[in-house]
Amino acid sequence: MMTFTAAQIAEQLRGEVLGDPAVQITGIAPADAAQPGDLTFAEKESYLAAAEASPAAAILVPREFTSATKTLIRVANPRVAVARLLPLLFPPEQPAPGIDPTARIDATAQVDPTASVGPHCVVGPRARIGARSVLQGGNHVGADCQLGDDVNLFPNVVLYPRCQVGHRVRIHAGSVIGSDGYGYVFDEGRHRKVLQVGYVVIQDDVEIGANAAIDRGALGVTFIGAGTKIDNLVHVAHNVTIGKHCLVMGQVGFAGSTRLGDYCVIASQSGIAGHLKLGNQATVGAKSGVMRDVPDKGTVLGIPAAPDKQAKRQFIAIQQLPEMVHRLRDLEKQVQDLQAKLAPPLPAA
Repeated sequence: MMTFTAAQIAEQLRGEVLGDPAVQITGIAPADAAQPGDLTFAEKESYLAAAEASPAAAILVPREFTSATKTLIRVANPRVAVARLLPLLFPPEQPAPGIDPTARIDATAQVDPTASVGPHCVVGPRARIGARSVLQGGNHVGADCQLGDDVNLFPNVVLYPRCQVGHRVRIHAGSVIGSDGYGYVFDEGRHRKVLQVGYVVIQDDVEIGANAAIDRGALGVTFIGAGTKIDNLVHVAHNVTIGKHCLVMGQVGFAGSTRLGDYCVIASQSGIAGHLKLGNQATVGAKSGVMRDVPDKGTVLGIPAAPDKQAKRQFIAIQQLPEMVHRLRDLEKQVQDLQAKLAPPLPAA
C-alpha cells in the first residue's frame, strides 16, 4: 500500500480538496471500518455523518458536499473515483517475464519475451501469447490459440484449440473456454454426437469470472464483445453472441445461438432459451426464464419472463390469491344459502 497526500489523490481523480491538502492517506476503507490515515467515502448526505464520525483522515464525496470537521476530496462520482483509485493505492503485482522450467511450450508456439508463463502450463502448437500476458499456473492453451497483450489467465484456466482472446482480458480460476457445445441428434436408438468444430472469440477488456464455461461454436463462432463482464459460474452455449459492455451475473445460462445486443444486463440465476434475440440495453431480472425475444431497452422478469410492468402486476395478483380464495368460498356459501331460501317447498306427500 502506497502513501499519498489528499492533493495527490485529488489530482489523479480530477477532483478538488476542501480542507488540508497535505493530509496523508495510507489506506482506504468504509466508514465503519476506517482507521487513522484511511480515506473513506460518502455517496449520499445520509452517509456523510458516519464518515465524519469515523477516524478516517479524509472523505471522498460528490462535489457539492462540505464538512466542518474533515478534509474532503470532492469528485464528480465517488463510486467511479474509488474504482479508479484502488489500482493506484494497490498496484497489481506483475510477475517477472519468463517461462517456468516446469511449463511445456510447443516449439511452434510464440511467447512474447515480456510474457510470464507460470508453473505446469502447457502452450500448444502455433499458439501465440502476447506482450505482458500472464499464465499464472496450471493453464492449458490449446493449438492455434491467440492471446493478445496484457491477458491474465488465473490458475487452471483452460483454452481449447483456436480460441481468440483480445487485449487486457482477465479469465479467473477454473474457467473453460472453447469446450464442446451440447450438440446431439437421435439416430438409430441413440444420441449421436454432432462434432463441434467452431471456436470462441473474446474481444478486448472482457473479464470472465471463476468456473465459467464458454462453449465453442458448432460450425461458426461463439462471440463475447468488448468490455463485457461475466460473473462466476456462467454457462455460454455454442454460437451465442454477446454484444459489447454487457453485464452477466452469476449462475446465468445461455442456450445455443442466442444473440445479445450491447449494454445488456442479465441478473443472477436467469436462463435464456436458444435462438432468441435480446436487443441493445435489454435487462433480465434475477431468476427469470426468458423464452421470447426482448426488444431494445426492454426489461423482463419472472418465469416465463414477461415485460416488467406486466410481471409485477402478476406478482401482486399472486400475493392476493389466498385472500381471494377465502372471499370466493364466502361468496359460494352465500349463494348456496340464498338458493336454499328461494327454492320452492317440496309438494306434500
